Amino acid sequence: MKVIVVLISVFVLVSSHASGLSPYAGEELRLIKSLSPEEIESLRAGEGMGFAKLAELNGFPGPKHVLELAGRLELSPTQLAKTEALFGEMQTNAVALGEELLEAEMGLDHDFEKGAISPGSLEIALTEIAGIRAQLRYVHLEAHLRQKRLLNADQIEKYGEFRGYRLAEHDHEGHSMRN
Repeated sequence: MKVIVVLISVFVLVSSHASGLSPYAGEELRLIKSLSPEEIESLRAGEGMGFAKLAELNGFPGPKHVLELAGRLELSPTQLAKTEALFGEMQTNAVALGEELLEAEMGLDHDFEKGAISPGSLEIALTEIAGIRAQLRYVHLEAHLRQKRLLNADQIEKYGEFRGYRLAEHDHEGHSMRN
């Protein structure tokens, strides 16, 4: 049975390559060609989209998840109020920057669609987009920095456990990216 499944999978894979279809087929109909509908929705909602992953995975809790775990983390009323305010501020800023990013991406898409693009205008557009992305990432990462200061060490450790991280077992001392 396994052999049949493998053979069918290989046949489907070879057939799709033989047809010459691009993996992008159908994406030419997108509102913004460079972004999926899910990415557009996430930007409009102010979601993290992985922008703060490095903070999250290095022991800097995010306000959204702290609020989700508020009871289990035993947040004080003050911690809860400050976390709610932090999340609200982050969300407001992220939504605004998400809309800016969508406008900039839509402008670049439009320029390509109309053939009104040059190396100079492309560089300007990409620099603008990169700047907005950097600001958006900053908003998310900075919220993690501020959130960590609102929690005590026990809460941070519990947060990591509740989120499934093994930070306590992982010692960064003496580690090097080069071996």
